[in-house]
Amino acid sequence: MHFPDAPALRPTPDRVRETLFNWLQQDIPQARCLDLFAGSGALGLEALSRGASEVVFVEQSAAAVSMLRAELERLGAGARATLLEADASAFLARPAAPFDGVFLDPPFGQGALSQYVRLLDAGGWVKPDGWVYLESERSAGTPALPSAQWELRKSKYAGEVGYHLARIAPRPPAGVRAASHSESS
Repeated sequence: MHFPDAPALRPTPDRVRETLFNWLQQDIPQARCLDLFAGSGALGLEALSRGASEVVFVEQSAAAVSMLRAELERLGAGARATLLEADASAFLARPAAPFDGVFLDPPFGQGALSQYVRLLDAGGWVKPDGWVYLESERSAGTPALPSAQWELRKSKYAGEVGYHLARIAPRPPAGVRAASHSESS
């Protein structure tokens, strides 16, 4: 697949994708995934090729959407892929069913990762025991997670890229406090 050079289009490097999908090999089959900031669609396309039941691609660049649409048609992705030309914030502002996993790879150098992690958490966009792949520039360091339900499970760096995998624990039911480890006598 060939995509034109564009300043904001930065496909995830091959070796990073390989590591990521090794991490997720048990999670991708039959998963419903969101590829936010899809760009070239490399992550979502890889998920489809590894058995994801559905991938929703969200990208605001009309040129990238056009190229990705052609690639999805070429691959015969059909009903397993939904491609939306939309701003990521606007997409996350609307209600939708939560996903099993999310690929979150916003443009580098804008400090956007923490903003979108908070939006995913606040909107309940990830199912309990779901995962979120986080990619940012190496200089950003380890991403801050928005709540106690998020746990960083994997974290690596390759060149100028930092890539991380978080899991989302189930939330306790409303009104239920976490059990205390100390008991009174």
